[in-house]
Amino acid sequence: MIPTMNLADRKILVTGGAGAIGTNLCRALLDRGAQVIVLDDFSSAYRWNVPRHPGLAVVAGSVTDDDALKSVFRQGPSLVFHLAALFANQNSIDNPERDLSVNGMGTLKALQYSHLSGVERVIYASSGCSVYGHAPVPLVEDYNSLELDTPYQITKMVGECYCNFFKYYYDVQTVRCRFFNSFGPGEVPGAYRNVIPNFIYWAMSGRPLPVMGDGRQTRDWTFVEDIVDGLLRAAASPEAAGDAFNLASAKETHIIDMAHAVLELTGGGAGIEYTPMRKWDTKRRLLASIDKARRVLGYEPQTDFRTGLERTVAWFRENWEQIQQSTKF
Repeated sequence: MIPTMNLADRKILVTGGAGAIGTNLCRALLDRGAQVIVLDDFSSAYRWNVPRHPGLAVVAGSVTDDDALKSVFRQGPSLVFHLAALFANQNSIDNPERDLSVNGMGTLKALQYSHLSGVERVIYASSGCSVYGHAPVPLVEDYNSLELDTPYQITKMVGECYCNFFKYYYDVQTVRCRFFNSFGPGEVPGAYRNVIPNFIYWAMSGRPLPVMGDGRQTRDWTFVEDIVDGLLRAAASPEAAGDAFNLASAKETHIIDMAHAVLELTGGGAGIEYTPMRKWDTKRRLLASIDKARRVLGYEPQTDFRTGLERTVAWFRENWEQIQQSTKF
């Protein structure tokens, strides 16, 4: 049983708090009475998507910017959720130096300031789709790989290494949460974004869905509220300190089945077009083991894929005008 953390009036920093996972996490923290500080440079996020709440303060700035970091850490957060990152694989291939700066140096700086400020715990957003390389499924936490395909995968592993360094050398409590294919309300589509929001946007815009390869690849899509639940548990569990946990659905879904479900739920009539695979996209299957998260965190996904997709499409319909204005490809 995971102890309940009393978050009332606690100050909590969420880097990348204007992103899809960040905004959902902020809402959950605010609902529990926390005072939330968001640090985000809004390079791939939007202010309209950030909760408006008297308990939430937003600082516009990068995790690579010392002035911005001093501004947020001066406010005395006791917990840090480090979600800020340059996302994701193709973006890192096109912009490898920026990827290294944000995901490498940005993580190092966040950990340095957390150490110097006496932060109780840092929860780091890693990527289970990255750090395991081409390990056989189901993917388990005690396996890591150096056979990585993109700069993004490399820098996510670098972030984990820095977390381990600060744990061993400075006794900073770090928890590495490895996300798998997060999706849900709050994720605005666009260039370098995830496939589900892009597919919903294209289907609602009357465009065909570009399925790469034969579409029989599988992904472990995880509803964003389940990711958030895992993050909160990682912050609360004494046994989690210094460890890594998969946050996933532990279920496989074929990409082609996801595409058909998007067309059905949106009423999209333009169908599917098959396109060549990207050079780096070589994983046929993604499936995580969540046995460790169940045992240590009490984590258990609550939202099945179909229900999560329905809720995501509903969010698109409710925010369609703002999404159209914000989306850039």
